[in-house]
This record gives sequence, C-alpha cells and structure tokens, in this order.
Amino acid sequence: MVKLDKIYTRGGDKGATSLADGARRPKDDIRVEAYGAIDETNAAIGVARLAIDARDAALDAMLERIQNDLFDLGAELATPLAPGTQVDPATRLVVTQAQVERLEKEIDALNADLSPLRSFVLPGGTPAAAYLHLARTISRRAERVMVTLAATEGEHLEPTALAYVNRLSDFLFVASRYVNREKGDVLWKPGATR
Repeated sequence: MVKLDKIYTRGGDKGATSLADGARRPKDDIRVEAYGAIDETNAAIGVARLAIDARDAALDAMLERIQNDLFDLGAELATPLAPGTQVDPATRLVVTQAQVERLEKEIDALNADLSPLRSFVLPGGTPAAAYLHLARTISRRAERVMVTLAATEGEHLEPTALAYVNRLSDFLFVASRYVNREKGDVLWKPGATR
C-alpha cells in the first residue's frame, strides 16, 4: 500500500502539496491543516508513550492502537470526497464507529477506579501525564480544524471522524489522570495566586 523510495521530491517547494488522490492543494489549505494537526497529535502521543511506566503496558497498547487509528484518520482526511458521497468502509479507509466505541470502552476502563473530579485539572503531575495533556490539547486543535473543514463548502468529512477525535481528547484526559493515580491530580485552585 505504501512505498517510499525517495523522501524529498521538490514538489512542495512552491507551497503546494499533493493529496492522496493526486490533487494539488496549498500547504495551508484547510484539509492539509486537518491532517497535519492529526499528525501532530500522533507525534505527541509517541512522546507520551516514552514516559509511560512499564506497569502500564495496557495503556501503552491502547496508545499504540490510537496511533494506528490516527494514520487511518490522516489517510481519510488526505483523500477528499465530494459532499453527499456515500462511503463504504470496506472499500475506503475511514475511521469506523467500532473505533469510536472502542475508545469509549477504554475511557470507561481507565476511569473506573479514578475519584470523581471536584475541580479542573492542571496539566502536570508525572511526565507521562503532562505529555498526555499536551497530546490532548493538540487533538482538540485538530478537532477544531476538522470542524472548520466539515463546514467548508465543497468539502466532505465523515461524522465518525469528528466523533473519533472528540473521544480521543476525552481518552487522553482520562489517561493523564490514570497515570497520575498514585501521585494524584494537580487541581486548579481558583483565585489562589491573586
């Protein structure tokens, strides 16, 4: 499916890039911004995985699956369809409802033994939690760009793609709390620094 013989092509030297269907778009095109933000999210998750403790192997496996999902999502975003097109997941690489549901189950599993929150959480605690929060904020930006893409005339975005990235930021939030479970959440103290 993927074959990379040469890394540089000089094709983007003038500020345009090719989508998966061969169409050329400016590098600041909303579709390119969308899959670029998903790529950034994936890279941030990769950094977070470096800080995951060995005893959290199940979480690391979840994050690895998510990284693969994000490549699927990037491929989906890099392959535009006309609005109103019916998509068949059997013949086109798209994020599926099953992937969204898997994230929901994993969120519930990680959250099961965490104490209810009584305040907002500050990003931090353990290095893994801080990196997961960073990935969460990048995924939220990716979601905002995807919302703009979906609202752009002439563009199409499957609803499951938006649902997935929305669930992803929830997953990353809960995962950050999960890796802080022994140390405890770092909580916001409203007005404490005035």
